Amino acid sequence: MEVFDCVRRRRTVREYKPDQIPEELVLKLLQAGRWSPSSSNSQPWHFIAIQDPETIKRLGEIATQGTFMANAPLIMAIVIAADSVRPQLDAGRALQQMELVGWSEGLGTCFVGVRQAEQQKAVKELLGIPEEMELITLMPYGYRVPGARGRGIPRKPMAEIAHRDRFGQPFQE
Repeated sequence: MEVFDCVRRRRTVREYKPDQIPEELVLKLLQAGRWSPSSSNSQPWHFIAIQDPETIKRLGEIATQGTFMANAPLIMAIVIAADSVRPQLDAGRALQQMELVGWSEGLGTCFVGVRQAEQQKAVKELLGIPEEMELITLMPYGYRVPGARGRGIPRKPMAEIAHRDRFGQPFQE
């Protein structure tokens, strides 16, 4: 799949087939995150590939905004070192690459925020994440259910979001 086509077609998916994800593909997702650019090449991330069904079920219970992940065959936890210069930016770059590689291989995912302090604490304890590290997200992965590709979201017109030379001068297609 061409990169632009992958970017254009990628959708958020919250329903997955129960099929296990081959180890080679799990490694491919991890490599996509690993190869991501980072601020000053600091590579501040850690990725936890979670495939244990009981741990996955528990994560679905803890993260109330992502209960659907209890049915995913794989969850990737994205964790960033506390002393990172730009943790959100670096994590966002890594997880986007992982999303796109997953999509190109037939997998769907959905960014799950764990915003409440007690949920963050519970997830960190469950996964053995050091307290000083920042849990950025949990990303469930699974093969997409046919016909449940995710909802396409209408996009704003280019002239409404892009500018030419100066803010306020619409970029015309």
